[in-house]
Amino acid sequence: MGEIVLAAKCTHVPTMLMSEQPGRIHGKRQAAIDGHREIARRAKELGADTVVILDTHWVVNAGYHINANPRFKGLFTSNEFPQFIQDLEYDYQGNPALGDLIAKKATDKGVFTLSHQLDSLELEYGTLVPLRFMSREADFKVVSVAAWCTVHSYETSRKIGEAIREAIEESDSKVLLVASGSLSHKIWANDDYEANNGTFTISSEFNRQVDLHVLDMWQRGDIATFIKMLPEYADHCSGEGSMHDTVMLLGALGWDNYTGKGEIVTEYFPSSGTGQVNVIFPVQP
Repeated sequence: MGEIVLAAKCTHVPTMLMSEQPGRIHGKRQAAIDGHREIARRAKELGADTVVILDTHWVVNAGYHINANPRFKGLFTSNEFPQFIQDLEYDYQGNPALGDLIAKKATDKGVFTLSHQLDSLELEYGTLVPLRFMSREADFKVVSVAAWCTVHSYETSRKIGEAIREAIEESDSKVLLVASGSLSHKIWANDDYEANNGTFTISSEFNRQVDLHVLDMWQRGDIATFIKMLPEYADHCSGEGSMHDTVMLLGALGWDNYTGKGEIVTEYFPSSGTGQVNVIFPVQP
């Protein structure tokens, strides 16, 4: 029997890659990198062999989609930020059986979901950035789930989370489940970026305060109340991918019955106007 051994909400800011390169960003995101590695270390200690990443940089406009290729190998340059992420080499093994089973479980719940095994379907950087650092601690197999959902309801994304857990428990995989995305996500306007030292600041004090309140709720285990405010939070604070990654994560953990207390492993930090963090969520029966 498989299981989710650890769950986490993780940042994927491109400046993490830049932090290891010469230049003005050098060393500035070490805490976020260390957080990714700590999450991977703990998952490895718990026996994880696979990471399932809910990727808010993979945009989909119809249905739900899973990248379940047997192997992911390539050279990635971001079409969004080609000056930040370019020629990033990657080579990871996949877990196609698990990806296919997640799609079947979701479809059985009435949520149209497709699992793809296509060499030409590339990973997005919401998957590649966490893997860049987590793979230094463990040789995880990879399944990537699209979580930038443009015409999807939170109810169906919750069911995707349930399907992920059911599929994992029916499989022989031990899984680290990662929701890859920010908290608030109002990127600085291009004309205002430099004047506000945009790389290291947040664009809205309101967003920062709500982010900090959310983190306090997570640390207290008040997930049920957070779920009640999640749609408005995602709307008013421009949650990345409308926070469908977080909905899927909580769906897998038990939704409003989940009472686990989040553990912050990288303190909250602003980046390009957005609010970022690494948080571990313990898995409950």
